[in-house]
Amino acid sequence: MKRQLTTLLIASAMSVFATAHGAQLLVGSYTDGASEGLYRYTFDSDSGQIGTPPLQVLKSDNPSWLTVSFDQKLLFAVNENGAGKGHASSFSISAKDFTLKPLNQVSSAGDEPTHASLSHDQRYLFVANYGVQPTPGGSLSVLPVAKDGKLDASVQQDQHKASGANPQRQAGPHVHSVVSSPDGHYVFASDLGADKVFVYQYDGASPKHPLSPAKTPAVDLPPGSGPRHLLFSKDGKHAYLTLEMSAQVVVFDHEDGKLTEHQRLPLTEQNDASAKAAGALHLSPDGRFLYVSNRGTANELVVFAVDDDSGKLMQVQRRSVEGDHPREFTIDPTGKFLLVANQKSNEIVVIRRDPRSGMLGETVQKLAQDAPSDLKFLD
Repeated sequence: MKRQLTTLLIASAMSVFATAHGAQLLVGSYTDGASEGLYRYTFDSDSGQIGTPPLQVLKSDNPSWLTVSFDQKLLFAVNENGAGKGHASSFSISAKDFTLKPLNQVSSAGDEPTHASLSHDQRYLFVANYGVQPTPGGSLSVLPVAKDGKLDASVQQDQHKASGANPQRQAGPHVHSVVSSPDGHYVFASDLGADKVFVYQYDGASPKHPLSPAKTPAVDLPPGSGPRHLLFSKDGKHAYLTLEMSAQVVVFDHEDGKLTEHQRLPLTEQNDASAKAAGALHLSPDGRFLYVSNRGTANELVVFAVDDDSGKLMQVQRRSVEGDHPREFTIDPTGKFLLVANQKSNEIVVIRRDPRSGMLGETVQKLAQDAPSDLKFLD
């Protein structure tokens, strides 16, 4: 009895320690190789170490992008499959121990879904179907979220017109991300194939057609630039966009659904197209620094300081990701570490970060993980 009591006390103490000093890390991945799909790990915010083995592994086909509900009770994953097999999956998250439980899966109403986000009221999941092939190409889908967290069939699909500026990569539309403005009134779809960001007004009270074109229905980007991911500042006054094919980051002013460009910066000085593959971008928790990944032969993170008033950027650092193809990255809840999902070198790299200067320092861990594609924290 004494031994059992001691064991229980130790387990309880470890649980308290994990809560006080760490978080849960969710990892989405591509499953063409050894990966089984969705992984849940512990993360120690003091040491920067991802605990092994994973706490949970869920088999899922290509859960390449993860979306956590605002209350952290639900997880949604897009299953990046093509030829009519694109899906979105829903999972519940236990409030007690973060255990994930599958709820259901529905068609994404498109091919190769690569990104998703929730409407501000959590009534809909907006899905970006990239659509690798020019025909049928990519599209935006709107999936209702039921009160029990399950997804329903798409109620709206929108498809844009490709620019054709790059005959190989822009012969069809390729929606790469869909995000809402911080106030929830507008939805922005970045279409790599169209060289535009399309702007919609959101009406949650219109269940069959919640999205309609905004007064300014689109933002034009340079031909062949390939807009990828859009990110808003917390106050909604500024937005940042990666241009994948030209390897640039754009700064916009934002007001009432209208984006006005006022800065565009290169992510690489190399002219070779192989070094131009802009990817993810994230702001630091305090909004003072912007981090942008560039893949291809560059494989680095570019760090920018953000001007408090104008939102303009000033480059302060370049840092190798020490791997190949940084598909996504994230900053841990404490702001002390940045984690990179290096898809093609099959590793998650943990880098120390100085919250005051924004600078990235030493690598503290390299965790073997087959084809990681997205990282999300629960805390």
